[in-house]
Amino acid sequence: MTDTQVLIVGAGPVGLTLALALGHQGVRCTIIERNPAPSGLPKMERCNARTMEIYRRLGVVDKIRAAGLPSHCPMDVFVVTRLVDEPILRLPYGSVNDCKKDIAEHNDGTRTLEPYQLISQYTLEPLLKSMIEKDPNVDVLFGHEFIRFEDMGDHIVTHIKRADGSEMSLTADYLVGCDGGASPVRKQLGIKLAGDGEMLSLHQALFRCDDLYERIPIGKGRHYHVCDAQSGFIIVQDDARHFTLHAVVNDDSEMPKLFEKLVGMPIKYETLYIGKWTQRLLVADKYGEGRVFIAGDSAHLVIPTGGLGMNTGVGDVIDLSWKLKGALEGWGGEYLLDTYMSERRQIGIRNVKASGRANEGRYRWRSAYRPEIRDQTPEGAKVRAEVAAIANVEQRKTNEILGIEAGYRYIDTSLVWPETGTGPDPDAQYYTPTTWPGSRLPHVWLKDGSALHDHIGKGYTLLRFDQGKADVSVLIKELSKIGAPLEVLSLDDPHAVEVYQGYQLFLLRPDLHIVWRGKQAPSDQVWLAQVATGHRLPPRLH
Repeated sequence: MTDTQVLIVGAGPVGLTLALALGHQGVRCTIIERNPAPSGLPKMERCNARTMEIYRRLGVVDKIRAAGLPSHCPMDVFVVTRLVDEPILRLPYGSVNDCKKDIAEHNDGTRTLEPYQLISQYTLEPLLKSMIEKDPNVDVLFGHEFIRFEDMGDHIVTHIKRADGSEMSLTADYLVGCDGGASPVRKQLGIKLAGDGEMLSLHQALFRCDDLYERIPIGKGRHYHVCDAQSGFIIVQDDARHFTLHAVVNDDSEMPKLFEKLVGMPIKYETLYIGKWTQRLLVADKYGEGRVFIAGDSAHLVIPTGGLGMNTGVGDVIDLSWKLKGALEGWGGEYLLDTYMSERRQIGIRNVKASGRANEGRYRWRSAYRPEIRDQTPEGAKVRAEVAAIANVEQRKTNEILGIEAGYRYIDTSLVWPETGTGPDPDAQYYTPTTWPGSRLPHVWLKDGSALHDHIGKGYTLLRFDQGKADVSVLIKELSKIGAPLEVLSLDDPHAVEVYQGYQLFLLRPDLHIVWRGKQAPSDQVWLAQVATGHRLPPRLH
């Protein structure tokens, strides 16, 4: 017996979510973090719709919403010169309440089950920590710093330094580095990052200003992009009393003065933090080796444009968590864990590209800036109109990317039964529901008003709408023989079949991604069961 089944290094949102997911599935895990307490910085500020679906399946979505931006607050995005000047562009985006109403009124698969949620990292981290501390499957060790590991072939020995300087070691079946962009775990593995590592360098400042949100005369939103020569950008944090400012300045002292200038009216505020950071778009050459894996910023560095950083990391660990469970319980085949690296790396590459496209779009409208943009002259009006026209197209590449967030599809993976053809575009900006194998099962409301997703359990699911006509007994028997957790969910819902493009049978993975779909029983049910659990490679289609 090892000390723990999975040792997680790093207790940011990604590591904490992995611990939450493993504990939820009954896997013993330990999470270590060198800092004595969660970070107090707002590095991320939005859980996207797919992440909130994941938190719903983990049973914590309501707690996260209660801690985040109030549900009535709009999520509008502005392009401005100052917060007191008429906006150059306002892109309206609904509050959580608006989005929930819209989701309730649509049943065509085009909506996710959950809308996004604005919640600052300094709020989310302590909340997730409090959740996993209540789970008997999870041990939480803050003030414990990773030193090095030894891969012994059948287990991992990790050497750790306590806060008092003493050392200890823990044995684990698997090790996962969720330890950030400078990941010591990744560095010990010798894995390199590829891409653009030196982009724009900015300062970030965190301010507290209790009444600013209510006083903003141009309207409430979450992002205020300033069209200036300094790439200014004000973000409303989750309590609407804290604000971050990102900008290109020469030194820290300029940030409070710039904040006052961009607000444009007298305010009382407190400066809580000022630091510097550099935009990077990087992806690791591989996501692990042997019994050691990396996830989140350890595996990919994504600039905030598009909000794909932490959200991609949550997708990483949800994929990894159920595969680790399969390996630990013995029903996972030799290919199962390898697919974590192949599946999630392709998503990392895809999301880095999407963030890059969004950043290029933002650069295009910012490039139209001219010093006379604030002038109340024909020349000033012309500059503002030009910026608005460009931003009305390009800024949407940051804020309207549900296709990237929830429409991603695993391609060329050994855990998906192939079909002929190329399938829908996995890089599409806008979301189009599909049941093509490798995709997430689209959300639909059932006849009784419940969400189909809420009926799907923690393991594999054989979802059938065929009134029991197809003989799938061999598939069920083979999955049982392998030992994989399986539930059969039989539903009578013609509308769901219509949304699902006429398909009546689906084999779903624990992460809601589709292994196989059909209108009749699969031709080789034994092979399908073996593919789904990583025991055999899928057939090659020519």
